[in-house]
Amino acid sequence: MSYRMRLYLSRMHQLDSNVCVAVNHTSQYRIIRNFFRAVSRLGDGVFWYALMAGILVAKGAEGFAPVLHMVIAGLFGTALYKWLKGKTLRPRPYEVRQDIWLTGTPLDKFSFPSGHTLHAVLFCVVMINYYPQLSFIVVPFTSLVGLSRVVLGLHYPSDVLAGALLGGMIAGISFQVM
Repeated sequence: MSYRMRLYLSRMHQLDSNVCVAVNHTSQYRIIRNFFRAVSRLGDGVFWYALMAGILVAKGAEGFAPVLHMVIAGLFGTALYKWLKGKTLRPRPYEVRQDIWLTGTPLDKFSFPSGHTLHAVLFCVVMINYYPQLSFIVVPFTSLVGLSRVVLGLHYPSDVLAGALLGGMIAGISFQVM
C-alpha cells in the first residue's frame, strides 16, 4: 500500500474515531442516554416484529408476502453481518478508546458492521416499497437506530454507514430475487 493511501486511511480512521467520541459524549445527559437506549432496544427487533404483526393483523392474507419478504431478507442480513464480524474482528470503540463511554449493551463482541443499522435500513426499504404511507414512522426510526449505536458507544460511524449500505444492498437485491 502506498504512503498516500496509508496516510488517507489513517486520517479517515482518526476522523471516524473523533466523531465517535463527540457523538458518544452526548450520552452524558440522562435524557439522551435513556432515549437512545430505548431506541436501541426497539431496534433489537421489537419495533420491526410489532410492525410485521400489525401488518398481518391489518392486512390479513395480503400482508403475508411483505412480511415474508422482510423475514427472508432479514435472515440473509443476519447471516451476512455475522460472517463479516467474524472476518473483520473490529473491536468495539469503547474497547479501543478510554474516552468512549459504553452506555448500551453489546449483543456480540465485534463492531463492524452495525447489525442494528443493517436490519433497520433493510426493513425500512422493504416496508416503504410495500407501504409508502409508513415512511413517516420507519424513516425517522431507522435514522435513530443508526445514531443510537454511536451515542451508546457500541459502534463507530463507519460501522453504521457500512451497515446502512449493506442493508440497502440486501433490500435491493431481495426485490430482484423475490
